[in-house]
Amino acid sequence: MTADQPSARKRIGVFGGTFDPPHIGHMILAAEARFQLNLEKILWVLTSVPPHKRNQHISEIDQRLTLLQAAIQDEPAFLLSRVDIDRDAPHYSVDTMRLLRAQYPDQDLIYLIGEDSLYDLPAWNHPQELVNELAGLGVMRRPGKKADLSDLETALPGITAKVEFVKAPLLGISSSQVRQRIARGEAFRYYLLPAVYELIQSHRYYYI
Repeated sequence: MTADQPSARKRIGVFGGTFDPPHIGHMILAAEARFQLNLEKILWVLTSVPPHKRNQHISEIDQRLTLLQAAIQDEPAFLLSRVDIDRDAPHYSVDTMRLLRAQYPDQDLIYLIGEDSLYDLPAWNHPQELVNELAGLGVMRRPGKKADLSDLETALPGITAKVEFVKAPLLGISSSQVRQRIARGEAFRYYLLPAVYELIQSHRYYYI
């Protein structure tokens, strides 16, 4: 590279969620996305009040923040973002990405979502503006499922060029499943990183 050539823009993944609690599935997906999409780091965006979960019970933000910090503390490439913590609700993705673009103007932001969420994207708040804000969409693929983006491209022009698929193991683990297991007194220890498990045990999170 010569002195007058610009350096390549670094790529940052944006992984949002309630993480109630964060489990090994989250960790595996984030690690695979970072490796496969060549991401310098991943911003874990803890959403305080997600618009699509207003009628669902969500644990207090301080509890989820404590658990998420424990989950990512040993991976330097995983960083906590407070972009959706330090502002008032509602927390729409398009607004989150605008704020992150202002924080990282010289880096490409790759928004990480599941494949089911990808096809639901036209129903999101201002989806075309969201797509326009992103440098890319890192989509966690379901193994063996063939992607058809034709209808999505019609609804959201330009999205196909931004989709980058991530292949990852299909793990039947969800935060709601972990919460239910804890409440019912079932085994859950190995669904979580040790630090998260220890916090849940010591503080009796999710126990009824």
